[in-house]
Amino acid sequence: MKPLRSRTKAIVWTLVLSVAATVLVLAFTGGEKKLDEQVTREYALHDAQYQRALGVMLGPPITEGNRFEALHNGDRIFPPMLAAIRSARQSITFETYIYWSGDIGRAFADALAERSRAGVKVHVLLDWVGSAKVDEDFVKEMEDAGVQIRKFHKPNWYDITRMNNRTHRKLLVVDGRIGFTGGVGIAPTWTGNAQDADHWRDSHFKVEGPVVAQMQAVFMDNWIKVSGDVLHGERYFPAIDRMGNGRAQMFSSSPSGGSESMHLMYLLSIAAATKTIDLASAYFVPDDLTVGALVAAMQRGVRVRIITPGPIMDSQTVRGASRAAWGPLLEAGAEISEYQPTMFHCKVFTVDGLLVSVGSTNFDNRSFRLNDEANLNIYDEAFAAMQAVQFEADLKLSKRITLEAWRERPLSEKALEHLASLLSAQL
Repeated sequence: MKPLRSRTKAIVWTLVLSVAATVLVLAFTGGEKKLDEQVTREYALHDAQYQRALGVMLGPPITEGNRFEALHNGDRIFPPMLAAIRSARQSITFETYIYWSGDIGRAFADALAERSRAGVKVHVLLDWVGSAKVDEDFVKEMEDAGVQIRKFHKPNWYDITRMNNRTHRKLLVVDGRIGFTGGVGIAPTWTGNAQDADHWRDSHFKVEGPVVAQMQAVFMDNWIKVSGDVLHGERYFPAIDRMGNGRAQMFSSSPSGGSESMHLMYLLSIAAATKTIDLASAYFVPDDLTVGALVAAMQRGVRVRIITPGPIMDSQTVRGASRAAWGPLLEAGAEISEYQPTMFHCKVFTVDGLLVSVGSTNFDNRSFRLNDEANLNIYDEAFAAMQAVQFEADLKLSKRITLEAWRERPLSEKALEHLASLLSAQL
């Protein structure tokens, strides 16, 4: 009898462990087929066909009549965001990955609560993982004032496969007319002016014009997922007049649908590049396809420059995995530089002095396949020229990594970087 019981226990435990292993595998892998072929060059970035492809095949149509303002570092980012919130008369929709405690978290909670008490409809979507450090008093203050707060993918035992899919989007839309997107989270590290290791270098962008409706639609996509509520009507989607001469579209991706669209947007843009690619990337862990696309661009004469974090970084594992992949890029002529003064959290992709793609997306597998992301694609030569000036300013504070220096780094560093690279699918 005992041998039978022992065998039964063994079978039961085997089944339990098998199910647990299967669930974990599902939780940490994407559900859609991964891109496995290099994107061929069919047209240049300035060609109408390039913009037609991005506006029809992958994303919403490119809109006319927009105005953009680049905001660099917390001292110049947060005041316009808070001013826009305090000016709201109809609605505020706010989606963010990081929302922590601190004075800036208090300022946003106070402003959002005040507007809700004044009758403005306020909806806040926080990622469950990214908002783990938020002061619950902030949440209670907002909810008591009538703010609707939802958490994205709070884990449940019956749906654990969602635990690795986070909303990394950073969107603020006021009255359906003013939008903000970029890299900042609501935490003390984003305050100040990148003056030391405790205050990060980042960029955010204020947007006005018809493309704000697309930004609102991206927010609504996840709001419906977590709440089931459909927010519509003039309060959220008013008619928007022309505010400038800029052309733009709001790009988004999610593992629940179109997880590869952001990745493909970057690959198509790299393939269409003719002269220059400038990439400011907080987390630069390129896969083989991205490396191949960048190398092919350099082989046809495109100058590729990349700024990524240096020694001051919030994840040394990501830095190690990034550095492990630099060999083919440096050999092909890429100029890779590490920002020195503080953590570099920017996400700005500029191609041929025309396209500027800004938002939440990093150059890594987590952004391309695992997270919900959103980027604003701007097609404006004057705006691109301004971003080039900022890129040069950041470059002056960065250390160029030569092929020789990369090859001669210590064996211990190479070993650790190789180990880190084994985790690149999750970084």
